[in-house]
Amino acid sequence: MSAAAVRLEDYEFELPLDAIAQRPPARRTESKLLCWNPDGSYEHLRFASIESRFRAGDLLVLNDTRVFPARLFGRKESGSARVEILLLRPAEGGDSVWEAMLRPGRRLPPGSRIILENGLALEVGSALGGGRRELGFPAGTDVWDLCDRLGHVPLPPYISRADEEADLDRYQTVFARDRGSVAAPTAGLHFDQTLLDRLGRQGVDVVTVTLHVGPGTFQPLDEKRLAQGELHPEELCVSAETLDRLQAHRAEGGRIVAVGTTVCRTLESIPEGLDRAERGFRTDTRLLIRPGHRFRWVDVLITNFHLPRSSLLLLVAALGGERWREAYALALREGYRFYSYGDANWIERNP
Repeated sequence: MSAAAVRLEDYEFELPLDAIAQRPPARRTESKLLCWNPDGSYEHLRFASIESRFRAGDLLVLNDTRVFPARLFGRKESGSARVEILLLRPAEGGDSVWEAMLRPGRRLPPGSRIILENGLALEVGSALGGGRRELGFPAGTDVWDLCDRLGHVPLPPYISRADEEADLDRYQTVFARDRGSVAAPTAGLHFDQTLLDRLGRQGVDVVTVTLHVGPGTFQPLDEKRLAQGELHPEELCVSAETLDRLQAHRAEGGRIVAVGTTVCRTLESIPEGLDRAERGFRTDTRLLIRPGHRFRWVDVLITNFHLPRSSLLLLVAALGGERWREAYALALREGYRFYSYGDANWIERNP
């Protein structure tokens, strides 16, 4: 299918609200795993049994980004109206100005001030597009420390409850290292260290990349972005060591297993012909993967079930083909849980 032939209405499906997971399972590896077999059949497993799908010599790629407590609450200086702030990342030019999303944003013109729960006053700046605003902190503010003290876990909007203490651990992968995400790379939430250790003993090699997940991961794709062929920018980094191992593995003909759409987009954003002697690769990616994409790195994708009309669902269709409809219908019949705290898929790329 050519990219121009993609229509968003073809990626719509009905999802009962009770199929959306509101909390994680008691243990990470208790989640279900729907395996899309190359012969068109399906296999139902628990995630703890995923090692049966691996071969010795496979390369498992994880996203080591760390979610930070990016949601803050305050009030308008001019009154008592509550304001919700979702911090995204420091803006260019210093640590005192951040990119943020505000609610209610339309009632906060440039120059407005927001008073946080601890009395700190923030100043609303210019619009940056895509619902993003500049937000100024007093000079010298350690914003990361402020988030650690006052911030809340930025659970996605389809989880209809306030964050809880348990989310500090469970909305975070066990291999999280580099802080900067406002959403978890949710396919990684199913792994615990015991499972990773078992895979290592089985001969599976593991490397990490970093992609800091932005709020666009929750947003349905619109026709404008689809026509542009670009998504919201997200920062990524692939180290020189990981590049070396990826390129050596590909040269040897081994399988590469991507844990999550964020890893898939990171790998597919690596420029063709990148010199393995370079010091790694760091950039903002806007890559939109849709049916018709030619995959260069990813052979297998481990991923959760995604929103209708979303860029993530288009990515799944690009890699797994039109059988996504059949697989999603099967998952609903079999009681799989959807979205961030939900169950997972093992999808081998269409030949």
